[in-house]
Amino acid sequence: MPSDEVPENKTPHLPEDYDSKIAAVLPYYRTFHDETIYLVRSLPEVPEIWMDTGCGTGTFVSKAIEQFPDTGFLMVDPSEGMLKQAREKLSSCPCDRIEILEASATQDLTLEPGEQPDVITAIQCHHYLDMENRKKAVGKCYELLKDGGIFITFENISPFTEEGIDVGKGYWRDFQSRHGRTEEEIGSHLDRFGTEYFPITVEEHLELLRETGFRTVELFWYSYMQAGFYCIK
Repeated sequence: MPSDEVPENKTPHLPEDYDSKIAAVLPYYRTFHDETIYLVRSLPEVPEIWMDTGCGTGTFVSKAIEQFPDTGFLMVDPSEGMLKQAREKLSSCPCDRIEILEASATQDLTLEPGEQPDVITAIQCHHYLDMENRKKAVGKCYELLKDGGIFITFENISPFTEEGIDVGKGYWRDFQSRHGRTEEEIGSHLDRFGTEYFPITVEEHLELLRETGFRTVELFWYSYMQAGFYCIK
């Protein structure tokens, strides 16, 4: 897909503001990165190729590349603005360690022969998709992974009940308030739930990942209205 036809990342934050604002919106956002790195570090083999889809401004890869000196990284995001920030952030890294792909949504990705990843991460990006495109995105990650490769994803999730959604939003509202966001900012963010991003329940995630074909599907992190899953092909 030509880059000028790729839909922009649907985060409400401008690329240049993303890193400074996201930690006040998402509880434990930096922990998503840390726990993903710890998980991959605990695996029996060091990944040769690691692809980060929905890479944003490159903050996650800038952390991971320090921990995995023998790993090459592929980076892609729907937003050319995010990729521009990523290029600037990672400009001092060896050029043979990082390849930033053309802007693309996960479901539209194609890779060159020999670029089959051992690890694919998708952190806070697929909940912007409707169910049809979410299935395509997860299916694409499965397709691109090497056999035995691992897919790790963090997403906003939906509680199981309407009352749970109300409680979860209140809990999330309090977090954002404690981190300095205004009532208007908080209200605008929570109004996007189910209208601009489309979270599904943990059970729905697990079912989707199993139906995709992953042989092992696990929930490994859950707090507030976010969860982390890993899957092995």
